[in-house]
Amino acid sequence: MVNDVKQAADCGVDGIVIEIPSSQHIIRYAYDWPLEKAIDLSIEATRYAKEQGLYTVFFPIDGTRAEPDWFLNLIERVATEGHMDALGLVDTFGGCSPQAIARFTRRVQDRIKKPLETHFHDDFGLAAANTITSLAMGVPVAHVTVSSLGERAGNAALEDVAMALRVLYDIDLGIRYDRLYELSRLVRKLAQFEIPSNRPIVGDMLFKVESGIISSWLSRCKAERPVELFPFHWDMVGQAEANVVIGKGNGRDSIAYRLRAMGVDIAGDDPRIDAILAEVKRTSLNKHALLTDAEFRQIASRALELEENQPPAKET
Repeated sequence: MVNDVKQAADCGVDGIVIEIPSSQHIIRYAYDWPLEKAIDLSIEATRYAKEQGLYTVFFPIDGTRAEPDWFLNLIERVATEGHMDALGLVDTFGGCSPQAIARFTRRVQDRIKKPLETHFHDDFGLAAANTITSLAMGVPVAHVTVSSLGERAGNAALEDVAMALRVLYDIDLGIRYDRLYELSRLVRKLAQFEIPSNRPIVGDMLFKVESGIISSWLSRCKAERPVELFPFHWDMVGQAEANVVIGKGNGRDSIAYRLRAMGVDIAGDDPRIDAILAEVKRTSLNKHALLTDAEFRQIASRALELEENQPPAKET
């Protein structure tokens, strides 16, 4: 609305995003507007933004679900009768695949000669992939949020997009990648929302190893070849160093690894490892969770003490 633009300009901003519904069905059913009203309001608001000297990004809500010809005609009318410095490619409900986003991006590029910006939601977990798809096609700007904070499933995550570009495409954005984990924790604390522990890039379990076979890899590779086990080094994003956690998925190598961390150097074929492993699995299954360091130490100490106190085996 023009009044919204005026209030933004009064605050001293130099740019603005102007949103408007752009699919015929959402205009009719969600807004209960005649179609022409959406066009008229878009033209009026964007023209006023230009008069205020604001850099104007036109943001057509639900663009990926809009009827293609109607959508492109709407954009062209706003560009010619109103104003836009840039155009948002908007997947409001996260309902596009990367292949569909590529087609959507190309059709807009072929018709609209304006800088484009991506704004993709994550309802199917594809926001980062969709964003990278459009960026790879030449779109210069991506809208992202820290750890996908946003409506419903959120938006494309800053850390997912930035790290994919850095590691998979060798594109350095010049940001402090080593602060991504800390940034995510700060935003989560301030916004009071949680993320899964296995979330990409900033999840707390990303560099935690439980299975026995991976524990054996970690013991051999951690010091000199850590990326044999992970796609990037934990230091790159500010995560804690890789470590073995104790739980039902452990194997003998997991137990030996953690015993060495406790200062107990024990042979891999020592039967006490099997006793500790059996108790770890039983306790973790009953607890439905990983074990704490204290719980593991208690189990390990008990098993070692029992073995030490047993009488010598009789010769046969």
